[in-house]
Amino acid sequence: ISLLARDNTSKPKSLDDGSKSLSESSSSITSERIHPAEEANGLSMMQTLIHLLKCNIGTGLLGLPLAMKNAGLLVGPFSLLAIGILTVHCMVILLNCAHHLSQRLQKTFVNYGEAMMYSLETCPNAWLRTHSVWGRYTVSFLLITTQLGFCSVYFMFMADNLQQMVEEVHVTSKTCEPRKILVLTPNVDIRFYMLTILPFLILLVFIQNLRVLSIFSTLANITTLGSMALIFQYIMQEIPDPRNLPLMASWKTFLLFFGTAIFTFEGVGMVLPLKNQMKHPQQFSFVLYWGMSLVIVLYICLGTLGYMKFGSNTQASITLNLPNCWLYQSVKLMYSIGIFFTYALQFHVPAEIIIPIIISQVSESWALFADLSVRTALVCLTCVSAILIPRLDLVISLVGSVSSSALALIIPPFLELITFYPEDMNCITIVKDIMISILGLLGCVFGTYQALYELTQPINHSVANSTGVYA
Repeated sequence: ISLLARDNTSKPKSLDDGSKSLSESSSSITSERIHPAEEANGLSMMQTLIHLLKCNIGTGLLGLPLAMKNAGLLVGPFSLLAIGILTVHCMVILLNCAHHLSQRLQKTFVNYGEAMMYSLETCPNAWLRTHSVWGRYTVSFLLITTQLGFCSVYFMFMADNLQQMVEEVHVTSKTCEPRKILVLTPNVDIRFYMLTILPFLILLVFIQNLRVLSIFSTLANITTLGSMALIFQYIMQEIPDPRNLPLMASWKTFLLFFGTAIFTFEGVGMVLPLKNQMKHPQQFSFVLYWGMSLVIVLYICLGTLGYMKFGSNTQASITLNLPNCWLYQSVKLMYSIGIFFTYALQFHVPAEIIIPIIISQVSESWALFADLSVRTALVCLTCVSAILIPRLDLVISLVGSVSSSALALIIPPFLELITFYPEDMNCITIVKDIMISILGLLGCVFGTYQALYELTQPINHSVANSTGVYA
C-alpha cells in the first residue's frame, strides 16, 4: 500500500481537479472506498507508532543542544515543551477537521490539501470560496517545500558524517577523550560523498510499499535507538556546573531556536496519511498522544543535557562534540543509517503530490517511466540543494521558520476556524486559534529574517558544519 494511496482516487489526478464542485467531488466516493482486503492489510498500532517516531526523530534532534544554547538553559526547555504541546494540539485540530469534512462530504478520507480546499468552499467569505482551490495549492507547495527541505538536510547530514568517519580514521583512537579544536584539511570534497550516497537513495525511493518500508523503518529505529543510548551515556557523565550558563539568551538567537524547534517536529505532514493507513484509524489518537509524548520528553532531555555538557562549545550537531574514538564514531554510522531510511519516509509526501500530476499528462505505457524519472529528479534536486547549503544549523532553522511553522502552527488553527465557524464556535476556541496562528506567523517572519541574515554573514569556520574542523 503506497503511503498516500488513499489520498487519491484510483486514477491519477492533477491539482486542477481540486477546482471541481462538491457535487463532482462526491461522485468519486465509490472509487475511494476502502475494500476489506485493503483494510486487512492496514498498519497495526505498533507499526504506526514506529512510523510516527521515525518521522519525528531526525537530524533536527541532534541540533537541539545548539537550540538550547540559542534560547537559554531555563527558557529553552520550557519553550520547547510549549512548542511541542502546541504542535501536537495543531495535529489534533488537523485530524478533527479532516474527519469532520470527510463526514460532511461522505468521503472515506481527505488529505491536508483537500481539507483546506473543501473548508474554503463552504466558508462565509465569497472571495475565499471562489479561490478555494488555492488553499490546496498552498498546502501542497508548503508540503513539498518542507519535506524536500528535510531531505536536503538529511543529505547534508549523511555526507558530513561519512566524511568525518573517513577523514578522521588516522586520528581515531581507542581512548574516548573530549574533542579539541583542530583545523584539518579534508582530503576529499564533501560533494564527492554526496554523489556517493546519491545512487543508493535513488534506489531506496523506488520502494513505494509502506509495509516494506516499515521493515526499514524498524531497522532505522533500532540504529537510532542505539546511537541515542551512546549519546546519552556520554553527555550524562561529568556534567560541568550549569550555573555559568545563561538562563536566557538574546532575542535574535531565540528566533533561531524557534526555527530549529519547529523543524524538529518533522511529522506534521505524515499525520493524516498514517491515520489513513491504519487498520483501525479510530485508534490513531492514542498512538499520536503516546508517541508524541515520548518524542517531546526525548527532545527536552537531549537538548538540555547536551547544552549542559558542552556549554558554549556546543556545535550544530551534537555528534560533532563527541569524542574521536571508535565507540562514538559508531554513533555517526548508526544515526546515518537511521537517517538514510527516514529519507524514504519523508520523500513520500512530495512524491505523491507531484507524481500524479506528471503521470496524468502521459500515456499509460509511459506511466512507470515517468514515475521513476520524477523520483530520480527529486532526489537529485535535494542533492544539489545540499551542495549549495553552507550551514547545517541555519538551514534547519530556515526550513523550520519558513514552511514548517506554516504547516504546523499557522494553517491548522485557520483551518479549524473556517471549518467550524458556520457551526457556532465558542469565543474561547476562536481566540485560541487566532493566537496560535499569530504566534506561528510571527515566528515564521522573524525566524526567517534572522536565519537569512545569518546565512549572509561570513562563515566562522570554528562553528560551521565543516567536517574538517573537529578532531
